[in-house]
This record gives sequence, C-alpha cells and structure tokens, in this order.
Amino acid sequence: MLKEFFMKKMLQSKLKALPKEQQDLIIKAIEKNPQFFEEIAKKIEQKVKGGKDQMAATMEVMRENQDALRKIMAESQN
Repeated sequence: MLKEFFMKKMLQSKLKALPKEQQDLIIKAIEKNPQFFEEIAKKIEQKVKGGKDQMAATMEVMRENQDALRKIMAESQN
C-alpha cells in the first residue's frame, strides 16, 4: 500500500503537465496493468542501452504496443 502511494505521487509529478482527467486515466491504467507497464519500461531501457535516445526509444516501444495500449486505456475509462 505504501509502495502504491509513492508510485502514484511519482506519476503525478511526472504527468503534471497533463490535465487532471488524463493523469487519473493514466494512473488508473498503470494500477490495473502494472506488469504490462513494467515490460514497456524494460523494453525502453534495453533500447536506450542499445544507443537510442530516451524519446526515440519510448516512441518506438509505444508504437510497437499501440494496440495493447489503446485497449488498456479504453478499459481504464470504464
């Protein structure tokens, strides 16, 4: 429970540029599917270690997983 609290606070600080509704949607999606988002983070990290910059690696991994991300985000809206 404490881990979840700190995770939520960290996410809120990273997402502060987004509207509150979008922040809540993203946080809810991550809370419902933590394993999926851990895998996304690992894939991004591997690409960064392979020489890509953070933004390029993130965009590539997100494109590769866009169908799953859309499904997760749609489920989180309900």
